[in-house]
Amino acid sequence: MSPASESFTGPFVDKGLANVVVADSVMSFIDGEKGVLEYVGIDIDTLARNSTFEECCFLLWNQCLPNADELASFTKELQAAMAIPDGLMDMVKALPADTSPMHAVRTLVSAQAHFDTECDDGSPEANLRKALRLTARTPSLIANFDRHRKGLELIAPDPSKTVAGNFLSILNGKAPTEAMERGFDICLILHAEHGFNASTFASMATISTLSDLYSAATTAVGTLKGPLHGGANEAVMKMLNEIPGEEDVEPFIKARLAAKDRIMGFGHRVYKVYDPRATYLKTYAEDIAKDTGNDRLFRMSKKIEDIMFEAVGAKGIHPNVDFYSATTYHCLGLDLDLFTPIFAMARMPGWVGHCIEYLQDNKLMRPRCEYVGPHGVPYTDISDR
Repeated sequence: MSPASESFTGPFVDKGLANVVVADSVMSFIDGEKGVLEYVGIDIDTLARNSTFEECCFLLWNQCLPNADELASFTKELQAAMAIPDGLMDMVKALPADTSPMHAVRTLVSAQAHFDTECDDGSPEANLRKALRLTARTPSLIANFDRHRKGLELIAPDPSKTVAGNFLSILNGKAPTEAMERGFDICLILHAEHGFNASTFASMATISTLSDLYSAATTAVGTLKGPLHGGANEAVMKMLNEIPGEEDVEPFIKARLAAKDRIMGFGHRVYKVYDPRATYLKTYAEDIAKDTGNDRLFRMSKKIEDIMFEAVGAKGIHPNVDFYSATTYHCLGLDLDLFTPIFAMARMPGWVGHCIEYLQDNKLMRPRCEYVGPHGVPYTDISDR
């Protein structure tokens, strides 16, 4: 028993739950003071440089790296799960073209339950198959919604492609370059899992009632939609678009700092040093910016980082994963309002993985609140009010 638990004397209010531990997990480890993020003990930078999104899904769900045969078999299962039922494709077409992408994602994640005969089967085996379907189908549904709103023909996923390759192929109607596919795959790896963040916790609260995995994933998407959780990389890109040119970066940022405005893409609720997910992503963002003729954008981003380091680096405010992912997504030609949906598809294995893990020793989540209202208030008849 920890010293904190030994001295515990009763319920206490901790708004935001920052100091509350609600469960154990073997999926990821975060040390915000040292800038450490590990998936099942393997540091995120190593995974970003060497692994694939498919391999990371296996790692998170099985708590070990697969051998070659296991990875090949798992990848085939994931690719087979990509097939989208006709009725689900019809639902994509039925959505209004002006629907916000995150509203569309929430609807389409929930709608997958209608086409799964195992929806209410809560066995570990069935939940794993549902995890595969959610992880495999959601990217293709997002890409096809984007095609639908642009008046383009929908495209069925190709079971021979990776998750990253399928998404980019459907989105753009053509296969991505090897460098683009690899870059997007890296982004998916970096966003796949991050402990009990708001959306993950929300999904676990839902699954703790013994609801189904689709309901839990839908809860997570709804939580991610909030601008305090998802959407940070969108805000970074909007900020960059407000700056006319490189020579305007310094006065723009310093004016915002003087006004005590938040500089998007800097600081993190957990990390007090450089976000470990941003280390390799910064290098890749520079490479893809050069390859796609967006050198100016990267130079502006780097200049912002330098100004921020001088101004607030000593306070532990550094770039987070959203800062350079914004540059990367823009260089890959992704629309601004798809940035958060991409976060959702990348985080899906983390969401469903935590739900499956929590169900192994499930307990209904039922926190208490501190009542601060009046007592003994008399009831007044309506005729006397």
